Amino acid sequence: MKKIVKYEVIIYWSEDDQAFIAEVPELAGCAADGATYQEAVGNVEVAIQEWIETARELGRPIPHPNRRLVSA
Repeated sequence: MKKIVKYEVIIYWSEDDQAFIAEVPELAGCAADGATYQEAVGNVEVAIQEWIETARELGRPIPHPNRRLVSA
């Protein structure tokens, strides 16, 4: 079963990379890209899981997700 991602993800278009970039501010260095918005989201979900697995293996702390209320 796929784990639900609870971290904030910031997605933007990069002219330099010609791709959507998805960054996770709470997880230092955790980011991914994709040709489409949806691809970037899917790729960053994988990157988050890998970031957490690596931190566990190295015995490093894993930040708790911020709890923000966001409205549009």
